[in-house]
Amino acid sequence: MTIYHFVGIKGSGMSALAQVLHDMKFQVQGSDVEKRFFTQAALEESGIKILPFQKENIQPGMTIIAGNAFPDTHEEIQEAMRLGLPVVRYHRFLGDFMQNFTSIAVTGAHGKTSTTGLLSHVIAGAKPTSFLIGDGTGKGQEGAEYFVFEACEYRRHFLSYFPDYAIMTNIDFDHPDYFANIDDVFSAFQELAVQVKKGIFAYGDDEMLQKIQAKVPVLFYGFEEENDYQATNVVKTTEGTSFDVFIRNTYYDTFFIPTYGDHSVLNALAVIGVCHYEDIDVEIVKERLKTFQGVKRRFTEKRMDDQILIDDYAHHPTEIRATINAAKQKYPDRQIVAVFQPHTFTRTQAFLEDFAESLRQADKTYLCEIFGSAREKHGKLSIHDLQEKIPNAEILTEENTSVLKEYKNSVIIFMGAGDIQKFQESYEKQLVE
Repeated sequence: MTIYHFVGIKGSGMSALAQVLHDMKFQVQGSDVEKRFFTQAALEESGIKILPFQKENIQPGMTIIAGNAFPDTHEEIQEAMRLGLPVVRYHRFLGDFMQNFTSIAVTGAHGKTSTTGLLSHVIAGAKPTSFLIGDGTGKGQEGAEYFVFEACEYRRHFLSYFPDYAIMTNIDFDHPDYFANIDDVFSAFQELAVQVKKGIFAYGDDEMLQKIQAKVPVLFYGFEEENDYQATNVVKTTEGTSFDVFIRNTYYDTFFIPTYGDHSVLNALAVIGVCHYEDIDVEIVKERLKTFQGVKRRFTEKRMDDQILIDDYAHHPTEIRATINAAKQKYPDRQIVAVFQPHTFTRTQAFLEDFAESLRQADKTYLCEIFGSAREKHGKLSIHDLQEKIPNAEILTEENTSVLKEYKNSVIIFMGAGDIQKFQESYEKQLVE
């Protein structure tokens, strides 16, 4: 029996796929750098072996699944090639794997992970469902009929996928190290649209998505009444959000979600649309929406003393704005303190003004040094360029996190796609001491 060896198993998509294959009774192992990542815990709980990178890990009879962050010159990939073993890139493997199910790809510049998590939770209440979520969570369900997975647009990797359905949450300019402009991003989504086999659920209040053309029905969801699936009568409370859904201007049902912000309503609306189209009982949908616990690193809350600490993956101005607004809905009487670590120099450069504008929505902002990436270690600007654009913004280091103690009874949001968690961990230690 072949052993699937993952090169870069701690990557969020890679760790999720490893769990899916492990659940399906395949032999799975992987390798990565020594540094600890939040994706590790689930792999360790499953008993999946994680090795440090070395070419000796590669043995005859293995199939190598290679993470996209690692070039063909990587020592393990080189050894696999020397031994004549199959080496498959993550997105190509996934493209073949999904053909065994009714597959639903969730894509978009923002909201992919939360929507994938929500959709897999809701559908699993009705039918056996396997899923792969970009927060490093994956599950291979025995006898699965559906496969729900997150599809990333970066480097057009999602063009390896030919899913039955696609949810497109929005089109926005991101990944400026790869995409030239918003039109380049649109062209990637347009290429994917042509590959979808049964139907596309697109956010209809997005001007870019309104232009999407496909060989299958494109169903729009949103707040405007021109949409096929419309959310209206939205009521926001500190407990969550309720709203009515109209399908082609006819009342369908009323739903409640224990989450916050307009983006949460839209994520739920996309899920309701897919379930309606697939004839999943609306009562099951309503119950499952109420019990969704969220995904990792998306508005993940912790109470410490009189403060609420929130960990969130927000790393684009649109996401920062949505996260701060969600915190304001849930905690209207508390001060909101943003702790933000920009992710990559190219993104910081491209969105400098937009980052400043979104962070000004918080009552107070702290900034951490820019997190480079495997692709990009240095840049021409520094965190001080962003600091200058935000009134009273201060720089936070791991050594001075105790300064956050002075914000009594406040909400502190740690945001970023790098290693922002180390600042939160440092602060939590200060609180305990």
